[in-house]
Amino acid sequence: MVDSVQVTKASSLETSGGQTEGMIRMNAITDASDTICASVMVAKPHSSSSVHHHAEQDTVVYALSGHGAVVSEEGKKRQELGPGDFALIPAHVEHQEVNDGDEEVTWIITRSGRVPKVENLEGWGKS
Repeated sequence: MVDSVQVTKASSLETSGGQTEGMIRMNAITDASDTICASVMVAKPHSSSSVHHHAEQDTVVYALSGHGAVVSEEGKKRQELGPGDFALIPAHVEHQEVNDGDEEVTWIITRSGRVPKVENLEGWGKS
């Protein structure tokens, strides 16, 4: 574990983790704490992630820019996020990120774990 302040410059972010076409995930702070990590997710216009969950990790989303949505409950519930909004996605909850708009969506993601986990599924309720 790091015992001093750690800064990750935006210019050093690189694509990482479980990618879905149109969604770009970039680790910002990983392997620095046993209990928390952070990443950036950029959703290209008219894209959506695979249905997925984050295993035992709780996830907090901060919508930095653009307008997107989190779909959950087997596709039956859609919650919109705009700049400044937050969302909590509990551990093991299946969901999908969606950008139906013409602009990129950027979300800052914080998870309860040392490194982010993304388990893409073949559909709702299918591992």
